[in-house]
Amino acid sequence: MALEMTDRCETCGDPLTWAGEAYICSHECTFCPACTGATERVCPNCGGELVRRPRREPADSGA
Repeated sequence: MALEMTDRCETCGDPLTWAGEAYICSHECTFCPACTGATERVCPNCGGELVRRPRREPADSGA
């Protein structure tokens, strides 16, 4: 089962790239670095720990 790679921060709506820095909880709620820092790495939706999301190259990159 693949990780859902959300393309926007759930708090501020800033765009997130697959290869860029983003943070997720175990429910795959996704946040930008600034919003993650503002919540002290605690998901505002479920209270879970926010950890760095793995990076991935876009599927159409030719890789």
